[in-house]
Amino acid sequence: MITDNIISAIKKYDTIIIHRHVRPDPDAYGSQAGLKEIINASFPNKQVFAVGEEEPSLNFLAKMDNVQDKMYQHALVIVCDTANAARIADQRYDRGAELIKIDHHPNVDQYGDTVWVDTAVSSTCELIYDLYLDAKDHGFRLNAKAAMLLYAGIVGDTGRFLFPSTSKKTFQHAAELVTYNFDRSRLYEGIYNIQDNIARLRGYILQHFKLAESGMSSVRLTRQELKEFHVSPADSGQLIGVLGDIEGIKAWVFFIEEDDQIRVRLRSKGPVVNDIAAKYNGGGHPMAAGASVNTWEEADMVVDDLEKICVTYSK
Repeated sequence: MITDNIISAIKKYDTIIIHRHVRPDPDAYGSQAGLKEIINASFPNKQVFAVGEEEPSLNFLAKMDNVQDKMYQHALVIVCDTANAARIADQRYDRGAELIKIDHHPNVDQYGDTVWVDTAVSSTCELIYDLYLDAKDHGFRLNAKAAMLLYAGIVGDTGRFLFPSTSKKTFQHAAELVTYNFDRSRLYEGIYNIQDNIARLRGYILQHFKLAESGMSSVRLTRQELKEFHVSPADSGQLIGVLGDIEGIKAWVFFIEEDDQIRVRLRSKGPVVNDIAAKYNGGGHPMAAGASVNTWEEADMVVDDLEKICVTYSK
């Protein structure tokens, strides 16, 4: 089994550096920091680091480490939850002695000496728990902090167990993780509580969105609008799901204008959207994907592509 190779590599190396993707979500943070916590609990003499830029909204889950370049020389590097090499947070990921990729997104970039990709699971955190179950007989241990981190990632990537990727195994893993002593109420508050400025912008979006006859909707958040509501481009990620409960919507796209590009966030209730994302320098899941464009004219092209797949989509 591929997990045997990963277990052997973790046991072999004294220094392990764990990466994840830029603009992290709870699954990225949870899988990265959760794996770090498992290794620390299992092998206290190893040096284990989690690297990448800090995401203030997720600092309640974990803090990142500062690692000098020389630490990579004899290190095992593990990248969690990242399909595209260009989206790996901290591009020193290829400087280690060995590289492992663990992910649940479509395998866009074939990087890594060992690649464990399973698109059928709900989250990379689910994979990390699978790894732990296979590794228990090799001295691996799971503590309450690791359980909290893995549970956070599963909750985040399943939309609180509402998304179709949620399986029987997902529920079983979650049921086992909640037997550990961590505060689930505080965890949910950390993931889902929003500040008043985000709430006001959410209301503005709901007042002004338009739904096409095809079932497609698009939202454009310009720099001026973000400034008016005191919302940063990073914080705007909390708004993407706001249209998901509206009857008649098949798929939608958010455009978030930044200083140097326009971020594209695609979501769907049926039509496959990651093919569109791949066309515009991005990727992701069939029902949730991201990309980037440079002009509003390109944004119009994304809308046209999304309109076409909504028109032709049927359950």
